[in-house]
Amino acid sequence: MKKALSLLLVAVLLLTFGLCGCGEAKPNDDENAETKKLVMATNAAFPPYEFVDDEGNYAGIDVEIAGLIAEELGLELEIKDVDFGAILGGVQSGMYDIGMAGITVKPDRLEQVNFSNTYAKAKQVVIVKEDSAVKSFEEFYTAYDEEENPSAVADVKIGVQQDTTGHIYASDEPKNWGFGEDKVIAYKTGPDAVQGLLTGKVDAVIIDSEPAKAFVAQNEGLKILDGAYADEEYAIAINKTNSELLTKVNEALKKFTDNGEIQKIVDKYITE
Repeated sequence: MKKALSLLLVAVLLLTFGLCGCGEAKPNDDENAETKKLVMATNAAFPPYEFVDDEGNYAGIDVEIAGLIAEELGLELEIKDVDFGAILGGVQSGMYDIGMAGITVKPDRLEQVNFSNTYAKAKQVVIVKEDSAVKSFEEFYTAYDEEENPSAVADVKIGVQQDTTGHIYASDEPKNWGFGEDKVIAYKTGPDAVQGLLTGKVDAVIIDSEPAKAFVAQNEGLKILDGAYADEEYAIAINKTNSELLTKVNEALKKFTDNGEIQKIVDKYITE
């Protein structure tokens, strides 16, 4: 009787551990594991770098470069469209693997995340209504700078996309070529800022040059002033603890820069 009970107990224990073992093995089984992904956070209202095309798909320079990198790393690219201001925090928290949205490297941003090597150059420009008498950014700034021009219009309003470098620069003090926080209206997206200009809520929009070209082409009655407000370089945001991913991304960027693939993508979207 005791022998029978002992055998029965052994059988039960073996069955129990066997079932537990199978249950724990599945998530780590290569054949059963889900496809590994590279999760990219972006703000898809920034053409030609990221936008939603007529078929509802994500497209643009950043999207295609991220696709190349994901393929090189043997991963599937997954895109998360979020507010621009939420990208770096999401990368920092580990919610997203990378952030790409025409992001400029700045000291305060480096406190949150690491950045890859530069993959594109850009500049900030000023959009105004077509009937504006000023032709350049310098003329525009002087017209509204009370220190340079005592008769300047004091109630100027500058539209920007919130949390972008345009927002940062425009909000700065006049001695740094800013207009002051009280003269800046921050919008959730670039198109919203442009709509503010069209409806007379702001006198100008400061934004990256390539999106500016797209917005002016899409909306009659607008123009881009001559000259650059600021020159910038774009890079990919990566969590500070993920040095391995940073290395692999930089290696991929170098490969696709050297073989001309990145330039092909840029030329596809920027023809001027």
